Amino acid sequence: MLTEFALPPELEARAPAEARGVPRDGIRMLVSRRSSGEITHHAFGDLPGLLLPGDLLVVNTSATVPAAIRIAGGLAVHFSSPRPNGDWLIELRERQGGATVPYHGGIPGQPLDLPGGAVLTLGERVTGRLWRARLSTAVLPYLFKHGSPIRYSYVEHDWPLESYQTVFGTRPGSAEMPSASRPFTPDLVTRLVARGITIAPLTLHTGVSSLEGGEDPYPEPYDVPPATARQVNLTRSSGGRVIAVGTTVVRALETVAGPDGTVTASAGWTSRMVTPQAGPRVTDGLFTGLHEPRSTHLLMLGAFAGDGLLRRCYAAATERGYLWHEFGDVHLLLP
Repeated sequence: MLTEFALPPELEARAPAEARGVPRDGIRMLVSRRSSGEITHHAFGDLPGLLLPGDLLVVNTSATVPAAIRIAGGLAVHFSSPRPNGDWLIELRERQGGATVPYHGGIPGQPLDLPGGAVLTLGERVTGRLWRARLSTAVLPYLFKHGSPIRYSYVEHDWPLESYQTVFGTRPGSAEMPSASRPFTPDLVTRLVARGITIAPLTLHTGVSSLEGGEDPYPEPYDVPPATARQVNLTRSSGGRVIAVGTTVVRALETVAGPDGTVTASAGWTSRMVTPQAGPRVTDGLFTGLHEPRSTHLLMLGAFAGDGLLRRCYAAATERGYLWHEFGDVHLLLP
């Protein structure tokens, strides 16, 4: 499978499209079709004409929270995902310039003094980079008062939280933006609906990205409401296509899909992985960004496109100068 490839630094999107003089819906979109092996290139605004009346777009309503807290000693804490008992998974980072790198210090039981008088107590280490920890106050209100959006080294400057929100984001909870839906605008949504394309919501709050090869996924909270489950089932029974806007949507839908592809409304925690060996049961297509080398998301893309087509897609994206990461260009994988 495509997991290793060279990503030239100049293809990393270092700022939001708007800061580059491009409207949100003005970015580029690579479209691949598994049935024919065809690859075509478009502006994102072409999307309504590339979908069919009767198609269903399922979107993630999770909104991004300012999950990064800078603390004394040149450190930062990235709040990732809540646990059912009130703990949170967190990542300790070391500040270097304006960005951060993984920090491998810390000991179980260690208290960390955070801005505003809050104390974060480390529990046990869950993975090589993630800790289970507990904050002395309610996490989300604290983050909205003291936090900032998570920024990685390829992004050159701090950007306001609004730059990390999507038009569908109504339920705060994601440590990192569900970025596949970032280019959608109210005008584009209107054009989609006018063409006969339906939009249905679900929620999956995503944690911090995995930067370690082989790291197992950790459970994240999701909510697939009854109306969305009914709409997915109706679309499938009437011959329409279910297109997921983002890998988070695929994971939530596949979590609640039965062996026959019937979706049942549910809320809970999922660590569902979609791979070429355990492919999608209910999702026909996927709208996503361009993913970095060694990303586990590439396994999911392989389940939709197949290895050969996916390799050609990424070669074409590199050759044509598409931009990667959350502020970059996008890829629509159709059946």
